Amino acid sequence: MMKKSLAITVAAVLLSACGDKAAEKPAPVVTDTAVEEKASEQVATKLVYPETRQGDVVDEYFGVKVADPYRWLEDDRSEETGAWVKAQNKVTFDYLEQIPYRAQLKQRLQELWNYEKVGVPYTEGEYQYFYKNDGLQNQYVLYRKDADGNEEVFLDPNTFSEDGTTSLSQVSFSKDGSLAAYSISEGGSDWRKIIIIDTKTGKQLGDTLVDVKFSGISWFNNEGFYYSSYDKPEGSELSAKTDQHKLYYHQLGKPQSEDALIFGGTDEQKRRYVSGEVTEDGRYLFIYGAVSTSGNDLYMKDLSKPDSELVTVLDHTDSDTSLLHSDGDTLYFVTNLDAANKKVVTVDAKSPTSENWKDLIAETDNVLAPTVGGGYIFAEYMVDAISKVMQYDMTGKLVREVSLPGVGSSSSLSGKTDETTLYYSFNNYTTPSTIYSFDVNSGKSDVYMASKAKVNSDDFVSKQIFYTSKDGTKVPMIISHMKALKLDGSNPTILYGYGGFNISLTPSFSVANAVWMEQGGIYAVANLRGGGEYGKKWHIAGTQLQKQNVFDDFISAGEYLISENYTSSDYLAIRGGSNGGLLVGAVMTQRPDLVKVALPAVGVLDMLRYHTFTAGAGWAYDYGTSEQSEEMFNYLKGYSPTHNVKDGVSYPATMVTTADHDDRVVPAHSFKFAAELQAKQAGDAPTLIRIETNAGHGAGTPVSKSIEQYADIFGFTLYNMGVKSLN
Repeated sequence: MMKKSLAITVAAVLLSACGDKAAEKPAPVVTDTAVEEKASEQVATKLVYPETRQGDVVDEYFGVKVADPYRWLEDDRSEETGAWVKAQNKVTFDYLEQIPYRAQLKQRLQELWNYEKVGVPYTEGEYQYFYKNDGLQNQYVLYRKDADGNEEVFLDPNTFSEDGTTSLSQVSFSKDGSLAAYSISEGGSDWRKIIIIDTKTGKQLGDTLVDVKFSGISWFNNEGFYYSSYDKPEGSELSAKTDQHKLYYHQLGKPQSEDALIFGGTDEQKRRYVSGEVTEDGRYLFIYGAVSTSGNDLYMKDLSKPDSELVTVLDHTDSDTSLLHSDGDTLYFVTNLDAANKKVVTVDAKSPTSENWKDLIAETDNVLAPTVGGGYIFAEYMVDAISKVMQYDMTGKLVREVSLPGVGSSSSLSGKTDETTLYYSFNNYTTPSTIYSFDVNSGKSDVYMASKAKVNSDDFVSKQIFYTSKDGTKVPMIISHMKALKLDGSNPTILYGYGGFNISLTPSFSVANAVWMEQGGIYAVANLRGGGEYGKKWHIAGTQLQKQNVFDDFISAGEYLISENYTSSDYLAIRGGSNGGLLVGAVMTQRPDLVKVALPAVGVLDMLRYHTFTAGAGWAYDYGTSEQSEEMFNYLKGYSPTHNVKDGVSYPATMVTTADHDDRVVPAHSFKFAAELQAKQAGDAPTLIRIETNAGHGAGTPVSKSIEQYADIFGFTLYNMGVKSLN
């Protein structure tokens, strides 16, 4: 639910806004001949990069020796690495400063970004809570409103640090709303601190919990809560491997050192990811365990009986199964066990194992993501990555299809059982988000809050097409641009993709992309295999020994855009982050001729060693590992971006982006890839790395940093396509 995690809320708000005012066009840049000549010269001049020392490290896999000359860059604490980062950033920012319209892009981003953004409200205790940003605040502020409509700030993370880099990660309230526990991230790290407060007075209760990672916060009455973490690793906390996740119970009034270990403390219970969830009525605790990012086992404990034993619900990790709801002894689960697109089942808590499950909402041809609120189940389906929502009662009887405002993405309809009004947001690539109230009894939606974004949706067009990949698979892609744009093959185009971890890319509005499209740009998003748009089969088709399907899908998307005259290779850029950074790195090394610009962000780029850092071993379900088998090693080595940069090849203009506090995909991936590119690039196109300081994988990034990043990314892209001035 959005209220559980600020990261989700902020993403939804940042990428969505609504309004009916015409977009203000930026004034064109006036460039004289000298400036234009300097721009042309800069594009054509081969840069002098900092010297990157090559070491003599060699690894051996199945009798094959693999050199790793930049292994020393994995040490994020060394002075040498720090000096390298500083030197690389100087080259990069010196280059970016030569772009004549970089400041104009930043100014336009600030203009469009500067409007009040409000998140979907939710109720806790006597208050309605919601996130809001006045415009350019670095972090979203959590507000609350009482029954009389009086509004006040509840938590303002902009006061947590002077530079805005300490962010609010999530907030969890006790059942009656009188207590709250919230987690913060410092510098973008995945390591968190948890602070407990009295919601009436704001006074902190007890000590701050530290060294918490990949954790929810689930309250048991007003007595305490469950959370998860790893033992602090030896070596760098930002890169050292974390392998055994544990679930703890924190009793209010006691020090963290006395927190009870609930699960994960033995070899029999060893899991890379563990989480705990207390049911709304406070009766049951459910524990999820996983060894990878897909599949979990499941346990439950009756909290009404202090000495009750853990009961095994699922003793294997062959499915993704989670609790949807509980009503007394009746449990509702959502699962893809024997249902690739997921279904809802019920079972008696006295005998909860899978052989006793009964289908309540059967699997369909579309992927199901159900939620519960107001005493109903809301079954959201993805139909070609577009939202469709059906309302069911708790017996599984269809009540109605929820009438959505259009074609796009709806946030989840969810809330407490006794609520009769729920809230959701709706948006797509060209329509900023509007918040709607929904009456669970009548099914009526009303506009609760329209966005104040300074864009006019009628100026844009967004079209879904289906193209054919290399092996004949049909893949959807949504292409967005200004309506007046002429499709003559010369339009700057960003092709975005992800293709992994069962994650779906659904339509969402972005102020940054609106600025891109204002400049005559096209924004295209391909729903590649490896994602979750068509269920488990679609996911599996892009994993391990089938990972090349993802790259082929992306390449085919680019070829489609060129063949249909949207753009050409001279005006095509590819962009993606994290697993999407791997996608960009693989495609630019396999088909350097296809694109003009490559923008891999916080990418997984060393496929032979990714599993040796932080929680990377948990990604093996999607990737496999170099130690798994000789076949898997050869396959990974065959596409690993860092290992496939070749001498004598002209690579696209590339700006790798990462952050020094990224402990999800450690920056060493990006460091080593950039070093390889700089050493082997045969052409004159720049191969730069932009390293954000005091920032992490992306969540909680201050607005000011986001604006600067987009200005640099768009500026770099347009500049290297030969664009001399803006519209």
